[in-house]
Amino acid sequence: MEKEIKILVLIIGAGPAGLATSACLNRLKIPNIVLEREDCNASLWKRRSYDRLKLHLAKQFCQLPHMPFPLNAPTFISKVGFINYLDAYATRFNINPRYNRDVKSGYIKGGRWIVEVENKSAIASREIYSAKYMVVATGENGEGVIPEIPGLVDSFEGDYLHSSKYKNGKKFAGKDVLVVGSGNSGMEIAYDLSKWNAKVSIVVRSPVHVLTRGIVRIGMWLLRFFPVKLVDRWCLLLAELRFGSISRYGLIRPNKGPFMNKVLTGRSPTIDVGCVGEIKSGKIQVVPSIKSIEGKRVEFVDGNIKIIDSIIFATGYKSSVSKWLQVNDGDLFNENGMPKREFPNHWKGKNGLYCVGFGRQGLAGISRDAQNIARDIDSLVCRRSSSLNKLNERTFFEF
Repeated sequence: MEKEIKILVLIIGAGPAGLATSACLNRLKIPNIVLEREDCNASLWKRRSYDRLKLHLAKQFCQLPHMPFPLNAPTFISKVGFINYLDAYATRFNINPRYNRDVKSGYIKGGRWIVEVENKSAIASREIYSAKYMVVATGENGEGVIPEIPGLVDSFEGDYLHSSKYKNGKKFAGKDVLVVGSGNSGMEIAYDLSKWNAKVSIVVRSPVHVLTRGIVRIGMWLLRFFPVKLVDRWCLLLAELRFGSISRYGLIRPNKGPFMNKVLTGRSPTIDVGCVGEIKSGKIQVVPSIKSIEGKRVEFVDGNIKIIDSIIFATGYKSSVSKWLQVNDGDLFNENGMPKREFPNHWKGKNGLYCVGFGRQGLAGISRDAQNIARDIDSLVCRRSSSLNKLNERTFFEF
């Protein structure tokens, strides 16, 4: 039988969420191990993001605990800049994840979390970890989602892929490409494809707020002093001045303002990097939802048909927690692998189970979660140590 590897805190995932949590624990000298299924930290950024990507929020809203970005860093950090920051962060706080560890199951037994792991880099591939506390840091972006569309799998004669596999538009030059999704990834990929001279259409299935980085930055600063509804009103006025009326191009705004909509639905406004200009010029066409696919013929719900060579699905991600965690053991996650409780009370469950990066609050939310978890575990460890000391004192005097 495999020997259990005992540790006080086990962290699942070495993305920004796992790194932030480990750093906060290390500063408090709380022993922890980080497990990561890939062969590097921050694999979403290093392996599953497109070349053009930049952080959409100003750097002060994207830094991890206890290590701000350098003063001379640009306001909006590039993909390479953020990857370098994360590597430097891991070095500074002495974080050494165990890579190629694919978690197969996690459950509570005898008051401890038992986690069974496949070590993909070793001959004796099975490992068992036992921890008093477990932090799930795999986040909301566990695996890409491609919706079920009639004809996509068994009929489509072109290529299709999730946005996590997209790097740049070089191989799509001159082709008819359909991007599905109007969030940040979808709009930015559509813009990138257009710059590579692809013939681009973008599916906008639901209302969307489109703002600039500058407007979002102003809005987030104003939220420190003014109510959300008032800030929304000002930001929408700025957006109107910047873009004009965009509804005639197929971009309909939601009924609620951008920041209120984020609070209510968890959906962030889309940050424009130039896509709106390409749409207004006619280089990118907005189309409604797909009805069906046959060969290279894509029919939309409005009855129009386009011949499409490639489809890129910028349709988001889903949590993979429910695949391995016996969710009821910690009373934290629902059957979809997301927290049962809403922000800001989403991060703590029962039996020493925590989650970080599931609050739909971006990197700022990750930073808050990690610090909350570290403080909570520290208080529990101190309380337990105090109780043990008192028990030892009573035992001494009884003898």
